Amino acid sequence: MKSLAQSTDNTLPGGQRLIPLDAFRGLIMVLMAVDHANYFVARMHPTGEFWGIPLPEYESILAFITRLVTQPCAPGFFFLMGTGMILFFHSRQKIGWTEGKITRYFLTRGLILILLQFFIENPAWLLGPAESFSPPGGGGEVWFQFGVLFGLGLAMVIWAILMRLNSGLVVTISLAAVILTQGLTPNADKADALFSPFLRILSIPGKTGHIQVFYPILPWLGFVGFGVIFGRWVLRNAPAAYRRALFAGIGFLVLFFVIRILGSFGNFHPPQSYYWTDLLHVTKYPPSISFLTLTLGFSLVVLFVLSRLEDVISRWGRSLLVFGRTALFFYLLHLYVFAFLGLIFASRGGVGHPQMYLFWLAGLFFLYPLCLLYGNFKRKTPPDSIWRFF
Repeated sequence: MKSLAQSTDNTLPGGQRLIPLDAFRGLIMVLMAVDHANYFVARMHPTGEFWGIPLPEYESILAFITRLVTQPCAPGFFFLMGTGMILFFHSRQKIGWTEGKITRYFLTRGLILILLQFFIENPAWLLGPAESFSPPGGGGEVWFQFGVLFGLGLAMVIWAILMRLNSGLVVTISLAAVILTQGLTPNADKADALFSPFLRILSIPGKTGHIQVFYPILPWLGFVGFGVIFGRWVLRNAPAAYRRALFAGIGFLVLFFVIRILGSFGNFHPPQSYYWTDLLHVTKYPPSISFLTLTLGFSLVVLFVLSRLEDVISRWGRSLLVFGRTALFFYLLHLYVFAFLGLIFASRGGVGHPQMYLFWLAGLFFLYPLCLLYGNFKRKTPPDSIWRFF
């Protein structure tokens, strides 16, 4: 068993690896790569799941499923970040870090994520096809895009300050963020309004002038808060935490179907019918309550399943563990891998979905040894090394 000085985020204070969390993060990375291979190589990536405009239409069931299976990725990022922050906090306390030093670490890491959004992630999107949809709002050429790394970074900064609150307050803040998102998002007839950049970054995704916001902070705070609560469950009793995750996940999924069938509160886009594709076609920007209950419900159930497969994962799931333990490195690198695959093989038009999946696998095979090398390197660095940010 490695020492705490060598531990990373998904460890208990005693240094024990949490294989289900590593594997789940790796699974998220693999699914996310499908989404981005779809964008760069197939050039059929729908990103129009915004409030106030019609949801995207899909040419086939395969196209719909390709997008559907990737929907838990962003919620999983935010949820696992909350869990990782709690586990990191306690593991670093065990090796003598003060609360102030841990808070400064989170603040620094959050700011680095924001900088990576603008200087590393955003240039990658310029290598792909032009967007095929018009987000709510309007304006000229996009100069500043506020994507998932921005949302994660700002959420980390905020929760670095709030994470020592008791669990009751954490739950209250998280639920308030979810409900306020539902209440503060304008009606569809306001979709073309040029909301101020402050409101865009706070709660209303869309475009104003030269900025385009996908991940405003308020709608995603709750996902991190729920992750904080799960992290506390894990610290108390990891096997019991996974069992509670199963019941919570089933509860979320039941609530999802209730909300979708009722078709009013919790749906920015009520289902057009009770056909399964209509029920599962939900609003992501900002995340509706139906989106939250569907994606977190799925994630929690999967976490439980992975907790029952630890031995299998240890023997046969090494790639998931490698990707999960180098998630930020994987994220930044995979964008450019699939962007260049698209430029080389799809510059005159995207490939079909079956071919896209072959490029997805090829990209993962290329990424695996690089992530393995980076993970081995990172484990040898001291706990406060800047390389551990990645």
